[in-house]
Amino acid sequence: MDIAGLSMGLSQMKVAQEASVSIMKMAMDTAKGQNVDLAKMLEVNTRIMEQSVNPNIGGNIDISL
Repeated sequence: MDIAGLSMGLSQMKVAQEASVSIMKMAMDTAKGQNVDLAKMLEVNTRIMEQSVNPNIGGNIDISL
């Protein structure tokens, strides 16, 4: 068995594995960002739906001093 060839093969496998882990981390970060954006969008949509059901609530402020 060729030691130099085996060493090069292991080194290439290590680089490939590190690249895969790096890509997976980027995918996870992207997914986390999308989840945050989705939560914000759902919150806004909830407010819009509440406003459409009760359009007069919160439209005027009555202040007396």
